[in-house]
Amino acid sequence: MTASLPDANAPYTCEPEPPHDCPRCPRLVAYRAANRAVQPDWFNGPAPSFGDEGARLLVVGLAPGRSGANRTGRPFTGDYAGVLLYGTLLKLGFAQGRYEARADDGLRLIDCMITNAVRCAPPGNKPETSEEANCRPFLAARIAALPRLKVIVTLGDVSRRNVLRALGLKASAGISGHGSEFAAGPYTVLNSYHCSRLNTNTGRLTAEMFEAVFARAKTLIST
Repeated sequence: MTASLPDANAPYTCEPEPPHDCPRCPRLVAYRAANRAVQPDWFNGPAPSFGDEGARLLVVGLAPGRSGANRTGRPFTGDYAGVLLYGTLLKLGFAQGRYEARADDGLRLIDCMITNAVRCAPPGNKPETSEEANCRPFLAARIAALPRLKVIVTLGDVSRRNVLRALGLKASAGISGHGSEFAAGPYTVLNSYHCSRLNTNTGRLTAEMFEAVFARAKTLIST
């Protein structure tokens, strides 16, 4: 007899980081196993959050890329999105060291943590809504485990909606769109377009637009 999973929408207490063999999403478990069979040396598990446990800034992406965080085991590491994200964090003093697209490059985050709404790589980089819900308790726990947190930067509207739901709010409670800013419980949420190659190549998101969001975050956490 197979045990049923807990209702992801019900109150649920868990650790901020899922186990490496997390069973909550059958489709993602199968995809993880398929990747492991082809690339056994990759991380192939829920990408853990990365950064400062005393952070006042939390950056929330959507999900790991198959050959990015699913390969390296660190959010936004190993694919194009990480180049812009970590470059921006370095420029604004939220990181120290050098980003070399590998988890052992020695890069350190300062007053900042990065996580994802969905921790396992999804097929086609598109998690299903049920998978977002299954993983949401970990996002809620991650937010709650940051005692000094003041500002959350969400990368894309799906991330924004998941953060709001993780805080027990309606997904419509916050304004959508790049550069939007609103209060969500005790936190200020800033939303940005996702730093994907698709958005940057089409000009939907420029480096200057992205940097402006983090410059605003730096101002907010300093006040």
